[in-house]
Amino acid sequence: MSKKVVFFFPSFASTEATAPLGILAVATPLLRAGFSVRLIDSTITPDFKKRVLEEVKDAICLGISLVTGPMIRETVEIARAVKAWKSDFPIILGGWHPSLLPKQTLEAPYIDYVVRGQGEESLLELVQHLEARTPLDLVPGIGFKRDDKLHFTTERPLKPLADMPPKAYHLADFDAYERSCGRRWAMYTSSLACPFNCSYCTNAGVYGRKWNALSAEQFVEETVDLTTRYNLEMLWVVDDNFLVDLDRARHIAEGLVSAGADFKWSIQATTNLTARLTREDLKLLRRSGLHQICQGVDSGSEKILKLMNKTFQDFDSIYESASRCLDAGIRPSFNIIFAYPGEGRKERRETVDFMMDVCRRFPGAEFWTNIFTPYPGSPIMEKVQELGIQVPNSLEGWADFFPRYTVLPWLNGREHRRLQVMRDYLRIAFDRIPIAADTRKRSTRIAQKMLSFPARWRLDHDVYKLPVELWVNDKLKRKSLTFKPAVDAKRLEPAAGEAAC
Repeated sequence: MSKKVVFFFPSFASTEATAPLGILAVATPLLRAGFSVRLIDSTITPDFKKRVLEEVKDAICLGISLVTGPMIRETVEIARAVKAWKSDFPIILGGWHPSLLPKQTLEAPYIDYVVRGQGEESLLELVQHLEARTPLDLVPGIGFKRDDKLHFTTERPLKPLADMPPKAYHLADFDAYERSCGRRWAMYTSSLACPFNCSYCTNAGVYGRKWNALSAEQFVEETVDLTTRYNLEMLWVVDDNFLVDLDRARHIAEGLVSAGADFKWSIQATTNLTARLTREDLKLLRRSGLHQICQGVDSGSEKILKLMNKTFQDFDSIYESASRCLDAGIRPSFNIIFAYPGEGRKERRETVDFMMDVCRRFPGAEFWTNIFTPYPGSPIMEKVQELGIQVPNSLEGWADFFPRYTVLPWLNGREHRRLQVMRDYLRIAFDRIPIAADTRKRSTRIAQKMLSFPARWRLDHDVYKLPVELWVNDKLKRKSLTFKPAVDAKRLEPAAGEAAC
């Protein structure tokens, strides 16, 4: 009997594609137990549906990992196609969305099993039972169907990250990712959870708030080996809050310098913890290869920060963080969430003024913006009904639950369009450096730089009518764009005989 397990990874942001970390994590126990693994990432696989249908013919099951949003489109497409081929073929969903909404996910007629939370041990045991065709009732951390009813087993306790097996990076086709992205890079996890509880964040819904991390020694050993083995130029350390333990961060930097590490890396951290870093700390981190610190500022309004439960940060520390990072040669990147409940034009104006001030005072600082989206598992999700937000009642319905498409009861029609135009002007007003390689011609760069000046004027004066600069910028982007982001794909189509979502 075949011992093959097929994984499908639906594309999310194809312009900055790299190996799916969650699948690499759950693949290792399967490989150690003697199973073979096939990974099909739609971002880098032409005609991925045909490839999946070929691979599952002699496989035990198909596993799909996803988060809430556009990834659901291709998940549904593939699951329906597999079921059309063989209705009883096992399809397993894991990742953030199934972990946060296991019941609703399992209710989808084309899904047979869900894996909740840390999936390494749960998936292995589930696959072993599928292979042996034995009951699943004693496998913690899963959900399944039996006799047209949903069954969920007990929660599987979270394990410290240090006790988890290494990820199967050798399954990743880094050559293919480099062709689509222009860079060889990978994600790496060195800690889980965050001690803070921002009202929009889903982290506590999966990992709780108990931070746990790899030792500095393990971080250095693994990252140096990983980047050397696969010739990677950059690692994005996707920890929710890398700087919780400042001494650990210093020891990591010292270890990388001693090891002669030759790669760039970036981290995510809250602004209050970044502000604890001295200029000497930042210079040490820069020597070790750190080139970017991503921080969730989220709003320029004190009122909104309180509503977000972000009373632990203040604006003085943000300015100081930007100054110190740039002095050390590290790029400070800040995230903003517009249209959080309670935000009006006044608070939005405060945020834009704050962003403009930071970028002018500290050239090299950058901002990335989103529209508030209440995700499952976040504290604010408990209030969605009183906020008047219509929550999707099916897996398919969450496909468009994504900041790019979000329309809120207090942000719709003209106001929604206005905010989207404002965000577009913020994108071109100041330089932002994405992960993907910059393939623009020199003439295109100069032309887009010229557009930044009228964009800043518009933002300063809050004028967004007749956005001719955006039209010109779109034309320039189309000339240089080599790979279209998958999040711009068409909306999810209902299957024959199904009602539209």
